[in-house]
Formats: sequence, structure tokens, C-alpha cells
Amino acid sequence: MALENSIFPSPRTRRKRQRYVEKNGRCNVQHGNMRETYRYLTDIFTTLVDLNWRCSLFVFVMAYAVTWLFFGAIWYLIAYCRGDLDHLEDETWTPCVNNVNGFISAFLFSIETETTIGYGHRVITDQCPVGTMLLLLQAILGSMVNAFMVGCMFVKISQPNKRAETLVFSKHAVISPRDDKLCLMFRVGDLRSSHIVGANIRAKLIKSKQTQEGEFIPLDQTDISVGFETGDDRLFLVSPLVISHEIDARSPFWDMSHTQLEKEDFEIVVILEGMVEATGMTCQARSSYLAEEVLWGHRFSPMMSLAEGFFDVDYGAFHHTFEVDTPSCSARELSLAAARLDAHLYWSISSRLDEEPTLANQAAKQPDSGSANSKTGEPTFIVGEMTDIQEQSVLGELNGSVATDQSESEA
Repeated sequence: MALENSIFPSPRTRRKRQRYVEKNGRCNVQHGNMRETYRYLTDIFTTLVDLNWRCSLFVFVMAYAVTWLFFGAIWYLIAYCRGDLDHLEDETWTPCVNNVNGFISAFLFSIETETTIGYGHRVITDQCPVGTMLLLLQAILGSMVNAFMVGCMFVKISQPNKRAETLVFSKHAVISPRDDKLCLMFRVGDLRSSHIVGANIRAKLIKSKQTQEGEFIPLDQTDISVGFETGDDRLFLVSPLVISHEIDARSPFWDMSHTQLEKEDFEIVVILEGMVEATGMTCQARSSYLAEEVLWGHRFSPMMSLAEGFFDVDYGAFHHTFEVDTPSCSARELSLAAARLDAHLYWSISSRLDEEPTLANQAAKQPDSGSANSKTGEPTFIVGEMTDIQEQSVLGELNGSVATDQSESEA
């Protein structure tokens, strides 16, 4: 038995697929062999914002430290070149900057100038035009450094990707009938009381394919309709919603049955976008479902109940599903079976309607038999004007009555 299992693996045994998008929304893609790295410097602001927090804090500290040290060295160089350091005890000497007696004091004056602290102990004099120009330059560059670095930190802190942490997706997607049609469904919810404004949902099927010309596309992306034509993709996300994709002739799952689902290798990427009500920034949350995370014949458990004065949402049942009766055939086969059944009913009803005039004529040609029946006390059937429903209801009785009259006349 073990040998048979090793030779003939179960249908659910498959190579684990590498996710294109992780469950937490992180895209599992790394860029390599990029030679045009200078392009990152053309948009230095976005580059700094995209850095992780450790690198961002390092750049933030180094930006201020380097400018302070650079201008501190220049102030020390001016004092050294003018001879201010040689006349520290000479009260008649007017230095460029008072009380600058070394590199440390020049560095402190640079910090006081750039941060506009202004303690008043070290001040520039009017006898140093070079120092005046340097003071203006440091003030301007210091303001630019402050604006740039504080702007980077503010944008990084207020990034809306953290808002996506409270937008949740169900662990599994399900396939079950809804309104007599197979549908692929998953559930989304918002844990915060502040809402996502203008929320909309999209879905993509990630699957490798080969074109008719032989070209192999490893990660082909196909749209999965979740109501774009009808506007159902625009959500009012104040409570958890079940997003439904109707498996019709335009769906990539049109020919997929339960057995084929167990052998498929694909990934469904779902994307929820909207504007954060509190900040006005656009937020995007992502998740994905592999083929083994799609449950055939399941439905999501209800999680909303009516309490006293409000609707109560139980997020403990957010990921719960239960089994329902679901055909194991594909949506195409189910549609063909329904079409054959409709055609059979149509032709059977049409044939019965065609027989009604013939039976009515046969009944009209039996006046003697009808009078004989009236003499014997048997019920008499009179063919007159009747509605369609009445004609169908008495059709069986009419057929039986005509056959009985014919047998009596032959006797």
C-alpha cells in the first residue's frame, strides 16, 4: 500500500507553489542586476521614504551631523586664517566670532546657528564679511535640510500602508451556488470604526500559460470580474462583505470542476483600494489565495446579528465556513445540463398544447354518447370556452372520458 501511494500520489499532492503575493499583501518579487541605479537619485525623496526605518533614522541623523561638522570646520578655518586663535587674550582684537577658541566652540556655534538656538555667548561681529556670508549660507542650507528631512519623516510616519493592517481578508475562498449559479466568493472586512471612503475591489488570476505560438508566459494576469459592469465592485465597507465572482462563460473558471481544482496550480490576487477617512490618503490592501485555499462546496458563516438598537458583528466567525450541496461538475457542464432540461420542458409543453385541439374535436363528435350518458346518470363533459389553465387541468379527465365513451359504443 505504501508503494502504491508513492507511485500514485493523491490528487491533493502537488508541488507547493511560490506565492506571487503573500497573505499579508507583500509582493514576493526581488529586482536584481539593475545597472541604472542612478535613476534612484533622480527621485531622492521617494528613495528616502522607501527605505526601512533603520536606514531612514541613520540618514536623518547623518544629514544633521554632517552639516553641523562641515560648517563647524569652516568656522574654525575662518578663525584660524584670520588669526583669531592667536589673539584670544587680546581685548583690543575683534574676532570674526566672539568666544570661538577652538574646533569644539566652532562646532557648537555651527549647531546654534543652524538650529537657531542663539544662546548669545558666541556671536558674529560686523568686522567679518566672510563670516556674514557664511552665516547666510548656513541659515539657508539648514532650512532646506530641515524641510527635506522633516518632510521625509512625516511622509514615512503617515504612510497609509499601516492602515491596511486593519483591512482583513478571509483565509479561504469558497465555491458554491448562489442564485442557481456557481460563484467564487471571499470575504473582506474593516476592523476600524473610521471607514474607507470610495472603496473598490479588484481580483487577478495569476497562472502560467502557453500561447498558440508557443510562447510561455510564467505569470500571466487575467482579470476576474467582481462586479465592474454592475458597480458591485464599489463597496460601502462598514461591515464585512462577501465578494462574489459569477463563474460564467467569460470567467477563467468556466471549465473547472471539483476534480480539476485539486490539480490546478494558480493564485488569485485580491486588491482592496480606498481613501482613508481620517487622512485623505489612498490606501491599498492585498491578499492572495492559492488553489488549495479555495474550498469547493463551502459557504461563509453569517456573522451579523440584530442587537438592541444596532447591528452586532461577530468577527470570531469571519473565517468560518460550512459545507453546502454543490455539484462537482464545472459551470459549463452545469449550464449545458440546465439548457437541456429547459429544452425538454419546452418541447413537452408544446406537444401537449398541440394535442388539445385534437382532443377537443374528438369530444365534440360524440353527441350521442353524451346523451346516453346523461340518461344513465353519468357525468357529462361539455366542451366550451375555457382558459389555458382550465384546459390543462381537465385534459387528463377529458382523455379518460373519450376513451370510455368509445369503448361503450363499440360494445
